[in-house]
Amino acid sequence: MQGLIPVAGRFYMRQTSNNNKMRRVCFGFFLVIVITSFLNPVYGQDCPKREMRAAWVATVANIDWPSATDLSTEEQQVEFDALLKVIKDYNLNTIVFQIRPSADAMYKSSLEPWSRWLNGEQGKAPDPYYDPLEYAISKCRENGIDIHVWLNPYRAVSDTAHITSDDHVTRTHPEWFLTYGKTVYFNPGLQETRDFVASVVGDIVRRYDIDAIHMDDYFYPYRIAKVEFPDDSTFAAYPRGFAADKKNDWRRDNVDLIIEQLHDTIKAIKPWVEFGISPFGVWRNIANDPAGSKTRAGVTNYDDLYADILKWQQHGFIDYVTPQIYWEIGKEVADYAILADWWSRNTYGCQLFIGQAPYRISRKSKVREWKRAGEITDQISLNRTYPNIQGSMFFSTKSLVNNPRHLKEKLTRKLYRYPALVPENNNIDPVIPEAPLDPVITVSGSTVTLAWEKGYDTKSFVIYRLRKGKRADMDDPANIFCVTSEESLTFTVESSTDPARFYYVISSLSHTNHESMPEYFEERK
Repeated sequence: MQGLIPVAGRFYMRQTSNNNKMRRVCFGFFLVIVITSFLNPVYGQDCPKREMRAAWVATVANIDWPSATDLSTEEQQVEFDALLKVIKDYNLNTIVFQIRPSADAMYKSSLEPWSRWLNGEQGKAPDPYYDPLEYAISKCRENGIDIHVWLNPYRAVSDTAHITSDDHVTRTHPEWFLTYGKTVYFNPGLQETRDFVASVVGDIVRRYDIDAIHMDDYFYPYRIAKVEFPDDSTFAAYPRGFAADKKNDWRRDNVDLIIEQLHDTIKAIKPWVEFGISPFGVWRNIANDPAGSKTRAGVTNYDDLYADILKWQQHGFIDYVTPQIYWEIGKEVADYAILADWWSRNTYGCQLFIGQAPYRISRKSKVREWKRAGEITDQISLNRTYPNIQGSMFFSTKSLVNNPRHLKEKLTRKLYRYPALVPENNNIDPVIPEAPLDPVITVSGSTVTLAWEKGYDTKSFVIYRLRKGKRADMDDPANIFCVTSEESLTFTVESSTDPARFYYVISSLSHTNHESMPEYFEERK
């Protein structure tokens, strides 16, 4: 049965020939049962201990958070706490938090003004003691959630109808910008642009306890029909050796330069902070490049957005890549199954997650596959047949809150039944944390208190709950009880007999998500 990929009763044939052709093949019920019996190792991966499970938290246009621009600090915090609860309820482990929608900030910055999506007016500060990013980080750490901060490199004003604050960079350095449609962009051809964006990124990495810098698919803007991006004069002034007929190569080089500079900036400050890119789902179509995917996408990263993702992976400019494959399995021009296979074969050692689209699930969808939440669970099952695909990121948190077609129940029933730790990234030098110090358990009736002390190189802790008489199996995610950065935990058990039936083990996690040796909680009388 080599080459068959089972996905919840739907099977796909992975060809091993050079062209790696993938066809969808449908089998009868009896054959499904027979084949499944030979594929237990694949289904044994239903609950891996290590897997990226992330959700984007979009702040632009108040998509996910805050829900409106007139909320008080307390109301914003209550909303954020509720989002984190949803993340925990789905057994996710990471948020991708948008903190720089349009050269403005959802955090305290001396370089860019406060975002208008926070309080309704760009440059208007919130409560002077309130930093939304600092709050988000503290709550994520408390709940054992990693936080990747999401920036856009080039977009400066999302709509020219909105007046920017006087200290916005478009006012202080108008010579750095180009207008395309209704949007103002940093001019990608200028070194001043690269230096400014790098200074913003460096400031964030230096001051905040984040896990990654994350950028999405907006590099050069998506094309406006019959309108050319207005960079002719920049190309003429700063060609950097590119011939007149190689303007597209020059544009790609502009983006290469900023990606490399941002990578170097991050690593010079905190080598463990990851740099991730979430590009459009198609690098190139095979019609334009034999190395491309068997797709017919109307837009591609390489040809339209001037983002040569594969080059960044090959040269180690980025630590992870999350292509946005927001289409269904079997889509004619851009089949999810074909693209998942293509990206898995083109990682060049870069960590790979898949961007997926629960926002498309709807009973009213005009696409049959998106009428059911099973499209997402099928995609995750397919992902897990590829060793190079190490998890998913979902757009966006709002769709998870809405729980379309009972997606949460379908995920947590099987695929996300247990928590998972964030994968280690082999592109980053490992940091091995010290094991927790002096772990103690105190029992009072049905109340249990666990307490410990933090060792060196520790970001958070993993607590395992195990039945007495069984070994401490830390590879089984069913035994994960809690992940937190706190140094104590108090909870109520179902009955006073539970402490006699279970014991607890704790380990440390470092900023590179490496785990320490375990320590056992000793009972304190």
